[in-house]
Amino acid sequence: MDFLGRYDLLGAFWVTVQLTVLSACGAVVLGIVLAAMRVSPVPLMRACGAAYVNVVRNTPLTLVIIGTSLGLYQTLGLTLASDTSTEFIDTNNFRLAVLGLALYTGTFVCEAIRSGVNAVPIGQAEAARAVGLRFGQVLRIVVLPQAIRSVVAPLASVLIALTKNTTIASAIGVAEASLLMKEMLENEGDKGILVFTVVAIGFVVLTLPVGVALGWLARRVGVKR
Repeated sequence: MDFLGRYDLLGAFWVTVQLTVLSACGAVVLGIVLAAMRVSPVPLMRACGAAYVNVVRNTPLTLVIIGTSLGLYQTLGLTLASDTSTEFIDTNNFRLAVLGLALYTGTFVCEAIRSGVNAVPIGQAEAARAVGLRFGQVLRIVVLPQAIRSVVAPLASVLIALTKNTTIASAIGVAEASLLMKEMLENEGDKGILVFTVVAIGFVVLTLPVGVALGWLARRVGVKR
């Protein structure tokens, strides 16, 4: 176990945590917008929302992540960090990975929220429209609060999957846990099982408390029907 001291395991898992938190925030915002589009009374918005969800959700995450690097940065020249920074490449790749993870995970958040929206009794939305509320107000004031409460458990599953999906960020050189694991395996080939075990335990430590906490929250705030 002494060889572990030569590697920054805590730093690598901290990058994983940052990727998860920032991507989750972006995914929730995007997911709510997409869900609103998918239940919108405007056919064009429904079609655009459905097309985005169906295309991105069925695209391998590796292609999405690499696409943000090759497509946005190398082809279009879009940078998400200051090009005068000494850590430009690392920072830019990290932010591109966050963008890719958010764009991908947002589709799953959308479908979870949409299922919650469909579970809200139609009479509540009709009553809200009867008193003069517009679609956006009905969604924001009446429907979404109930929908989100009813889908905390599915959203917890999405968050746990996102935590594990951060390993794909290594494809564009983000120094998170899986990239460090590859380095450790190259340097410590005779300790492969130990390396795998240590990294696996790290991910369990990250995901298990989140699953337990969100499971408890789901039971507390769940809509009783």
